Amino acid sequence: MPKNFHQRLIDLLQNDPRFVDEEGELVKAAVIDRAWKIDHDLVKRLIGDPEIKAKFFDEIEGHWVFNTNTFIDYLSEKNFLANSYTRFRNKIGLNIDKKFLRQRGEVSLAWPYKDCVLEGGQTREEEKRKEIFFNEILAQDEIDRLFDPKVLTNWKRHTVNGEEEVMGLRRGKDNTLSENLIIKGNNLLALHTLKKQFQGKIKLIYIDPPFNTKSAANTFTYNNTFNHSAWLTFMKNRLEIARNFLIEDGILVVAIDHYELFYLGVLLDEIFGRENRIGVISVAHNPGGRQDDAFFPTAHESMLFYAKNITRSKLNRLDMSQKKISQYRCSDSFGNYKLRGFRRSGNNSKREQRPKLFYPIYYNPATRHLDLEHRHNSVKILPIDEKGVERCWRWGQKTLIKRIEKYIEVKTKGTRYDIYIKEREDDYLGEKPKTLWLDSKYTGQTATNELKKLFGDKVFSYPKSPFLIKDVVKICTEERDIVLDFFAGSATTAAVAHKMNRQWITVEQMDYVEALTIERLKKVVGKKVNADGKPLEEFEYDTGGISKSVGWKGGGDFVYCELMPYNEAFMGKIQAARSSRELVALWRDIAENSFLNWYVNPEAPEDALDDFIAIGKGENGRNKQRKLLAELLDKNQLYVNLSEIDDGDFKISEEDKELNEEFYDIDPDEGLELREEFVAELEQSIAEVKAGARTIPAEKVAENLGLKW
Repeated sequence: MPKNFHQRLIDLLQNDPRFVDEEGELVKAAVIDRAWKIDHDLVKRLIGDPEIKAKFFDEIEGHWVFNTNTFIDYLSEKNFLANSYTRFRNKIGLNIDKKFLRQRGEVSLAWPYKDCVLEGGQTREEEKRKEIFFNEILAQDEIDRLFDPKVLTNWKRHTVNGEEEVMGLRRGKDNTLSENLIIKGNNLLALHTLKKQFQGKIKLIYIDPPFNTKSAANTFTYNNTFNHSAWLTFMKNRLEIARNFLIEDGILVVAIDHYELFYLGVLLDEIFGRENRIGVISVAHNPGGRQDDAFFPTAHESMLFYAKNITRSKLNRLDMSQKKISQYRCSDSFGNYKLRGFRRSGNNSKREQRPKLFYPIYYNPATRHLDLEHRHNSVKILPIDEKGVERCWRWGQKTLIKRIEKYIEVKTKGTRYDIYIKEREDDYLGEKPKTLWLDSKYTGQTATNELKKLFGDKVFSYPKSPFLIKDVVKICTEERDIVLDFFAGSATTAAVAHKMNRQWITVEQMDYVEALTIERLKKVVGKKVNADGKPLEEFEYDTGGISKSVGWKGGGDFVYCELMPYNEAFMGKIQAARSSRELVALWRDIAENSFLNWYVNPEAPEDALDDFIAIGKGENGRNKQRKLLAELLDKNQLYVNLSEIDDGDFKISEEDKELNEEFYDIDPDEGLELREEFVAELEQSIAEVKAGARTIPAEKVAENLGLKW
């Protein structure tokens, strides 16, 4: 065959987006899967090139037949895709039946990876366009204990007196933890860590997830080429577990823009049930519109509301808007409404248009009594306007009789009598939230300005307005309900929930959790200070945002803790490396000291290292090296599992052990059961290592537990 046949075939296959990953690298498993299915588009693509057609098709009586086996065997040859990137992946991986594990196909249903798990990580906001390595699709057969509860560490309590040790955890009714919580760590794993304690106990989940846009406004800091299918997988994994947290009348609210609105809606329909969709709300987030949009400048975002069980859920009312209040100008004779007032009665229809709505009403000025029948000293009133035009009443006579006492009142102006119809009684409790939220207080600019007042600078991109979150919390919850937000960001949800006397839980993985998320909430709680020249102690707290409208004066506290990292620490080192030389050194460190994926050979041949170095010299080389190193790590061991809390290698303090027992509500006997479960799992792993099915460094752990190796 001509020397460039390999490349010719590769180029042809790479032109099909179904067959390449986010790096543009050809995924042989995807091609082989389509070949087995005799995919028509693949066949047409191959048969269109005369040289490729001659290689993989046989002519039978004037018909060309695709030789599937020849094609698949050719792709499976070790020299196909023999670039440094592919050679390295192959050399460090085991093979079964002479086929590398990366040639396995995955299940595809509604979209690629739907039945897999996306273990997504985060990078710093300013680096979102550069970091690519920390998204990985895990097939179900690669997930062992990924979702087991994790050890929590680095506990701190923040109060008005400053930072304190966590001496214990409070519990409320039904033995539910009653602490406000910030957890640092991967939010998918944090949710699985929280599930036993808070399953079926959350009233509101509000999330503002990363938007998967193609513009500079993309807030998806997880990956700069985060494609549509991976984004859906990312959301599906988190929304499925999130649903389990909701109480039966609980509500989920997801903020999103138009790029993924339709797909997210279908996904939520699948998870929550279409019948549980409460509504889709449009919020004027940027009234001026994004002028860099090619067609319609985007001026709004959406919020999708879903109920756990729509037959049990209800929405509270919002406070009356100033516009609404301005429509009420008269006082009420009953005096039992929070807002007294009326709106002028009327129907603009003329008498001839709706003749049944033209009839007399009789009114006694002395007794203020209304009736449909003429009585002693009553005055006849007809719906005739100031110009003498005969019009109609709003209601027919039967409806008027039902509402005449509470909802109708007469105002006397000299010899003139005006009929006023009051709003429905429950409208005096507030306004029903509409599907269009236009108030300027909801804008992103309002949100940014609020953060600038707190921190003196723009510290976060695309924050949500506290007034927006306040109204979401108001209509979905009551005081002391629990609010969950597992995309904490600048902590707007937690700050608002705290000021509104709701318990809150929030999760954040980004490093700014200490400088921004925690600091924001410390400002909400407030602190005692001794002002110069003043004998008495004063109290400082966040007076901005919704503070005035809810009467916030500071107070309360919250607890901070972290998922205890293991392989996650190596992920941080991979991200921090700034040269190929550092990454090469890190490869050696990872091979010796981390938990590797079971199919990775830690004793890789030296020429594999040569390939790794060569990758770093190529285009986008360091990012490719980072991604390769991230692939080596066992994602089941990103954080320390609770079942490993007594493992001496992890050096978990006695204080942390006690707080974990208290958090997970474990009594000593249960703790023993967990230990025994861990020992059994470890013995199984050791047996697999001996049989050559796994390559994990279990020897030291076995020795620490006194097990035979």
